[in-house]
Amino acid sequence: MHRIAIVGLGMAHAPHLASLRDLADRVDIAACYAPSAGRRAAFAAANPDLPVTGDLDAILSDPTIGLMLLLTPPRTHLDLVERCAAAGKHVLLEKPVEVDLARSVRAVAAMEAADRRFAIMLQHRFRPTSLKVAQMLETGAFGALISASASIRWWRPPDYYAQPGRGTRARDGGGVLLTQAIHTLDLFLSLTGPVARVAAITGTSPLRAIDTEDIAAAAVQFANGAIGTIDATTVAYPGFPERIDLACETATVVIAADALDIYWKDGRHIHVDGAQGGGGGADPMAFSHAAHRALIADFLDAVETGRAPQASGRSALAVQALIDAILASSVEGRPIALAPG
Repeated sequence: MHRIAIVGLGMAHAPHLASLRDLADRVDIAACYAPSAGRRAAFAAANPDLPVTGDLDAILSDPTIGLMLLLTPPRTHLDLVERCAAAGKHVLLEKPVEVDLARSVRAVAAMEAADRRFAIMLQHRFRPTSLKVAQMLETGAFGALISASASIRWWRPPDYYAQPGRGTRARDGGGVLLTQAIHTLDLFLSLTGPVARVAAITGTSPLRAIDTEDIAAAAVQFANGAIGTIDATTVAYPGFPERIDLACETATVVIAADALDIYWKDGRHIHVDGAQGGGGGADPMAFSHAAHRALIADFLDAVETGRAPQASGRSALAVQALIDAILASSVEGRPIALAPG
């Protein structure tokens, strides 16, 4: 039985908490922390069975708590991860690792130096359709990738941005790429392999008063020579399922949210229905927590066996590097090459 502390009790906690309750035979929620007294009071009222505290130092110094679930804004991640590493805690961190690649690398290095397990909540990798496609790609079922696209055409209403700091560099560190599209982009990279270079344009629409991008488009070339596109926005009302297309030698694979279609060149067609709701519309939490639960279970397995989690901090550096490159290409007006690995 693992004892875990939840740090951060905002909107993101709901699917994590539901998953931990499902895994009650493996993990015990030992403490729930937020710096805001109002957040603590609201959480305690909704969860009277759970211990709530305003003392983070006490959590970090408690030797019976071995695991930390960090659900705080991105720019706070590095400091918290370094503190957890110093205290000898394993960490499950809500995406992204940090606001940029450099800070993300520091967080990963701190956890690896402490020899603690470090997982990032990039749960799209754990959707059943994602796992099925990944397995088929690994066996070479589709042949080589030739062309690929990722489209995240979501909607966020004005009240989403009403929370102070939301959508700003100061709090979130990034816009649609780092905050919303990162899940699909991470899954995209896990299926396509690494990107070698990217040419991009990003912008901020007149719909909301933020200083980060809410529209992004990029052309990408993959390490294997394949060519693709990325399209990400939160201005597409009323919000549509995110979509990944992989055009390969023997088939085209289409993942729309967690529904799957495989169109074989010999005429066969495989269709797998997905769950309703993907978080692309006005309610960003309108999705099943099943993938969260699967990722947390893998994290617990990693802690118990000493292996790296499947959604490890190091593996998440790829999507952080891609997002940095897209933003840099837009600012500099030129293609950006990504370092191998």
